[in-house]
Amino acid sequence: MKEIDFKWPQGFTSDGLHIGLRKKKLDFGWLVSETPAACAGVYTTNQFCAAPTALCKKIVSENHQLQALIVNSAIANSCTGQQGIDDAYAEQDMVAAKLGIRPNLVGVASTGLIGAFLPMDKIAAGIDQLTHTTSANICQAILTTDTHPKTITLEFEIEGHTCLMTGFAKGSGMIHPKMATMLGFVTTDATIDGLDLQALLNEEVNQTFNQITVDGDTSTNDMVLVMANGHSQAPQILPATPAYQSFKDALHQVLTHLAQEIARDGEGATKLVEANVNGAQTARGAQQIAKEIVGSNLVKAAIFGQDANWGRIISTIGASSVPINPQTVDISLNGHPVVHHSLGLAFDEAVLKATLSADKITIDVDLNNGSAQGQAWGCDLTYDYVQINASYRS
Repeated sequence: MKEIDFKWPQGFTSDGLHIGLRKKKLDFGWLVSETPAACAGVYTTNQFCAAPTALCKKIVSENHQLQALIVNSAIANSCTGQQGIDDAYAEQDMVAAKLGIRPNLVGVASTGLIGAFLPMDKIAAGIDQLTHTTSANICQAILTTDTHPKTITLEFEIEGHTCLMTGFAKGSGMIHPKMATMLGFVTTDATIDGLDLQALLNEEVNQTFNQITVDGDTSTNDMVLVMANGHSQAPQILPATPAYQSFKDALHQVLTHLAQEIARDGEGATKLVEANVNGAQTARGAQQIAKEIVGSNLVKAAIFGQDANWGRIISTIGASSVPINPQTVDISLNGHPVVHHSLGLAFDEAVLKATLSADKITIDVDLNNGSAQGQAWGCDLTYDYVQINASYRS
């Protein structure tokens, strides 16, 4: 398995356009498979589920197949009532008519301002303009406050056949998945049953996208979809086989990379923050503490200020509902021990401040209270985060 330059797997095409939803940037696109693909999805847990997200959840859960996906940025089509629902279905019907496929093979995704209606004249004109290309323009078209696209392509082997897996995502603010505060899409030309793919995605999301946080807010539009069209001609991947493990490893690497890139690109962020928690009683507990550490505003502000204030980390651990032994916690910052058995260690302030100037900060915690481990990613909290979100509508 190796990472290669961006490339769509066999049988996939895409396009990305500017149709006037944003002032200048690409804001509309599609992703198309030549044939129906096995599909799995996970979706926001926000009780205000946007119309396109609800539509995708419905059609994917019914048949675990998808052949095309239409996506726009700038406007979320969320909290838009019956008109928003009708508009999402209208998009689905227009794409299906253009491709000559069943409407329930077309997914719809939107991201952007909540409460605004889609300008359907622009949407219809945009669908008319879409073509089949191998460009990465759609990866730009889904962005909102992101500073850059998040993409990855992996090459891996399934029983002597070379397969590709390409993922792309957007996410910068309103990031606190309980699944899953962003848009993430993964394509592969491997062959796997849709129900097996769903079970695998559910498992992997809990270790990747559900372990990132930027600001503690869960959006209304978020989803992750994986499409597998089988065009590599590799044999079908079955559970409990070496091929299944190879596919799982590839999917884990793709989702982990995209999750880290979203955390790294948090609104106004200057640093990626990784928390590794070891020695917990359960993996779930370790994951919870790791996510609470990277989600703490006090920890995030200290990281931004390059302040080795380990008290903020240990207090976050203690405030968690996860059982710990308050006498046995160890903490290191970028490999420098600062706490041993819950007592502070002497350290050189200048050295710690220098290491905290790096663009990635790793917080290692050993609870010494079990054998389970967990990991999470976040970012620092900067002045720019407030500035960006103080003027989001304007």
